[in-house]
Amino acid sequence: MKVGLFFGSFNPIHIGHLMISSYLLQHSPLDELWLVLSPHNPHKERKTLADDYLRLEMLQAAVEEEPGLKACAIEFDLPKPSYTVDTLAYLREEHPEHEFVLLMGGDNLRSLPKWKNYEQILAHHAIYVYKRPKVSLGELENHPSIHLFAEAPLVEISATYIRRQVANGGSIRYWVPDAVREIIEKSGVYR
Repeated sequence: MKVGLFFGSFNPIHIGHLMISSYLLQHSPLDELWLVLSPHNPHKERKTLADDYLRLEMLQAAVEEEPGLKACAIEFDLPKPSYTVDTLAYLREEHPEHEFVLLMGGDNLRSLPKWKNYEQILAHHAIYVYKRPKVSLGELENHPSIHLFAEAPLVEISATYIRRQVANGGSIRYWVPDAVREIIEKSGVYR
């Protein structure tokens, strides 16, 4: 089975994440797409993140009724901070029956050479890249492991904006799935 891996803090997951996931699941040879929750991305400050298990609850609620999408908490059991190359090696060992493909935005492709052992990622995995407006893809754009999806739908939305909206008492309806909005409202997170 060909499995796409979409890594993120999902703090919180929003419709932009889900639109990209749905598009790539429909317009690529993927059989499943796993949204891999990163408890601690080495490029982000830990203090800005909501509780790991609350983010996982929101992620699970967002994909619960979406065929082909799966919430994945594999990095909860790995050393922190999480490095993609280590997670991929662990997944290959645990699931030798699957072929894992990495999914990322063009902004991440541009910064990929700064990632730990990025050459190993390129050597062992295809990378499906959705382009971001006005973002140069950098030196790896024409690498044989890179597959561009220029038609992927993009919306100007960010988890930072959603957190700010919640903190200011604003509505986030239509920005996140209803089930995620209910968890945010009930838990009081981001206030």
